[in-house]
Amino acid sequence: MKVLFIGGTGIISTACTRLAIEQGIDLTLVNRGLHSLHAPGGVKTLTVDIEDTAAVSQALAGVSFDAVVDWIAFRPNDIERDIALFRGRTRQFLFISSASAYQKPLSHYLITESTPLANPYWDYSQQKIACEDRLMRAYREEDFPITIVRPSLTYGDTQIALAINSWAKSYTVVDRMRRGKKVIVPGDGSSLWVITHNTDFAKGLVGLLAREQAIGHAFHITCDEIMCWDQWYRLTAEAAGAEPRLVHIPSDFIAACIPEARGGLLGDKAASVVFDNTKIKRFVPGYCATVPFTLGIRRTMAWFDADPARRQVDPEANARWDRLIEAYESATQQALSRFQA
Repeated sequence: MKVLFIGGTGIISTACTRLAIEQGIDLTLVNRGLHSLHAPGGVKTLTVDIEDTAAVSQALAGVSFDAVVDWIAFRPNDIERDIALFRGRTRQFLFISSASAYQKPLSHYLITESTPLANPYWDYSQQKIACEDRLMRAYREEDFPITIVRPSLTYGDTQIALAINSWAKSYTVVDRMRRGKKVIVPGDGSSLWVITHNTDFAKGLVGLLAREQAIGHAFHITCDEIMCWDQWYRLTAEAAGAEPRLVHIPSDFIAACIPEARGGLLGDKAASVVFDNTKIKRFVPGYCATVPFTLGIRRTMAWFDADPARRQVDPEANARWDRLIEAYESATQQALSRFQA
């Protein structure tokens, strides 16, 4: 099987790259060479900017693929570029969308692939929806062989994924826990959520490659482990050997004080999510997420603890959170004094 990944060095895509190579897939990565890739031998790399369509066309001249996966497309213009580049050059085109595209607020608690796509809070999700719309039109009008994949929050050995954290320096929240500082949980901590290990996601994604029956379909790929945010935080703290000091702050309050957090909270992590994974299990026989969070987060913590240089902290995020906690607790005290007067 001959496969092309556009990107392939992110948290999710690296796990897929490794699994694809392990399964003997003839894999080529197209990237700009800005990130190092620690993958088994056998992966080919084309160091070229996907935005340079002339250079990409030249690099791929006369080459076709059983599947192409675009890990980095975000806007409809990216999709127009991909359709032009890979029309007639691949038997399957997989677009990595986002489960945050699903309806907010939900009209039914159980999320399936037929749940409406509508997110009024987050531009990121809206752009992904527009990309999906364009691809579905290409499928209907010209039989462009699309498959849409919607990941939700996913982590791996190098990433700590929680509701309020620094994505670029995700050790930050653990550093706070270990220093006895308060950490923020949106809402009252009871919202249900799903966090999937990247190696489990990879099983579903790689299982869809060159699967003709998946053409024209959309899939989310998540685990079946559902817990509330307080549980995710407490298990993370336990793996870090810390006692968490959780501060519950309403998502509306967080978004008002930190506007850039609005999309990721109100448009994603503030609401409960429960995914029905029947479809991916039906199309990829044997798909099963097998890394429980208690095991996965210990592996993640071991990776950070193995090298002090990995334990980077985001000072700007820390300062914002400190101000937010102070503002919320101060407002709470003022409210209490008024009602107790």
